[in-house]
Amino acid sequence: MVETAGVAGRLSHSMARGVLSFPLTSFREDGGLDLDAYRAYLTLQLDAGPGAVFPACGTGEFTALDEDEYRQVVTAAVQVTDGRVPVVAGIGYGWAQALRFARIAEEAGADAALVLPHYLVRAPQDGLVEQVRRIAAGTRLPLIAYQRDQVSFTADGLRRIAEIPTVIGLKDGHSDLDRLQRLTLAAPEGFLFFNGAATAEIQARAYAAVGVPAYSSAVHAFAPEIARAFFGAFQADDTARMDELLRGFYIPLVELRDRVPGYAVSLVKAAARLRGLPVGPVRAPLTDPGPDDLAELTKLLDHGLGLVGAGR
Repeated sequence: MVETAGVAGRLSHSMARGVLSFPLTSFREDGGLDLDAYRAYLTLQLDAGPGAVFPACGTGEFTALDEDEYRQVVTAAVQVTDGRVPVVAGIGYGWAQALRFARIAEEAGADAALVLPHYLVRAPQDGLVEQVRRIAAGTRLPLIAYQRDQVSFTADGLRRIAEIPTVIGLKDGHSDLDRLQRLTLAAPEGFLFFNGAATAEIQARAYAAVGVPAYSSAVHAFAPEIARAFFGAFQADDTARMDELLRGFYIPLVELRDRVPGYAVSLVKAAARLRGLPVGPVRAPLTDPGPDDLAELTKLLDHGLGLVGAGR
């Protein structure tokens, strides 16, 4: 049985030592899952020293996976990680389907689950809280709620989900720092918060100012050298180095990412392929970048790697 307090403590400790890795899921050119390539890619991600691994989440194209593929992806992540860092699997849709994924993740040996935003509908706070309660009642896995898009907790809603014994944290993707400050002040001691902005490094200092220093890094999925360099500067409060990386790499990356819906994943996957990483294409409804954007991404990637003394 998963021990909730132990998982929370381990996550708190490990995420202070490295960024959170949200690995890409490897597909073949025909669209099928490439499990061998995924294992090889995961090994490289682990060798780069992340604080935790979050398989089958947004960057891992959770919504493009069927249940059997999901089982294979989470099982591979647990096996490759082999206890080095916590494994937090994505679960989602409505609470009934989320529970099906949670039970698969539990059987696979995941340490916890990230509750991705439910499908389509907006809901009141009572419904958002009940959604988390229903999931928690059906799995022993510790849960991290994820607010973005149609999911947004008030301070009262946060207090209520924090009272659920297996709910250990909240990942924020709204970047509303006024609201987030209210949530951190409403939370009980030891409750975990994560910066889940699309390119979290851009807002890392702002999140840290309201008590949320831990963040996930999409850049770690394709250029862990850059992600580690920024994280080191962030921990050392090296403003000049952070500004150099933001101006020279992260901000241009965000500007390119914002051109096309879905680039938050497909651009990351394209960059990974440029590095020779075995991740393959994205699955529909996402689309891979066109030639012009790919050429710009190539130049930006080379420049970013040059800033940290690495090569493609």
